[in-house]
Amino acid sequence: MFNALPSVGTDPAVGLRALCDQHPGKVVFTTSMGLEDQALTDVIARHELPVRVVTLDTGRLFQETYDLMDRTRSMYPALEFETYFPAAESLEAFVNTQGMSSIFKSVESRKACCGIRKIDPLHRALEGAEVWVTGLRSEQSDNRAGLSRLERDAMTGRLKYNPLLDWSDGDLDTYVNSHSVPTNPLHRKGYPSIGCAPCTRAVMDGEHPRAGRWWWEQSSKECGLHKG
Repeated sequence: MFNALPSVGTDPAVGLRALCDQHPGKVVFTTSMGLEDQALTDVIARHELPVRVVTLDTGRLFQETYDLMDRTRSMYPALEFETYFPAAESLEAFVNTQGMSSIFKSVESRKACCGIRKIDPLHRALEGAEVWVTGLRSEQSDNRAGLSRLERDAMTGRLKYNPLLDWSDGDLDTYVNSHSVPTNPLHRKGYPSIGCAPCTRAVMDGEHPRAGRWWWEQSSKECGLHKG
């Protein structure tokens, strides 16, 4: 699909603009409403970038996340947020055969749930896209430390742009605070990484930021969207 990786620099707005110019109408940003994604949403809105903004509603998010979705839409009225849901038939079949709590039985069962609730909707959201934009940062996990700012994504075959990859926690906090970016109140209650409600707990002092994700597992703490 692509012959070479273009140069995007280190400024997220400049990189996004360049990719939008090179792939008009084909750039999609997927947001989970976390701090990084909220910062990128602000960048896209502030610079009036022609990027599709997509979120995946798994059906099991925190109420605080749903409230943040509405606050974000109100703050950035010029952006059109698209929400993708799990396919009803696939989800019904999974729950009817495995049960609602099968995610706690094995990593395989949990990943099957993630596949239905996240990965399948992602593929639908990226149909027709050439560039997938994410809020991934190297500091988030060991799996993400080896990512590049711009790379070919192994799962989707698309260009994947991670404009905040090198941002530190301090960089992120400075941007969010200086631009009054709306954030999830759960972050102030010990939830640095927020996913589905059954799969996320607050972290304790000294724990890794993603320790609260799938807290009952000894796994890589990934859902499968980002292979690393």
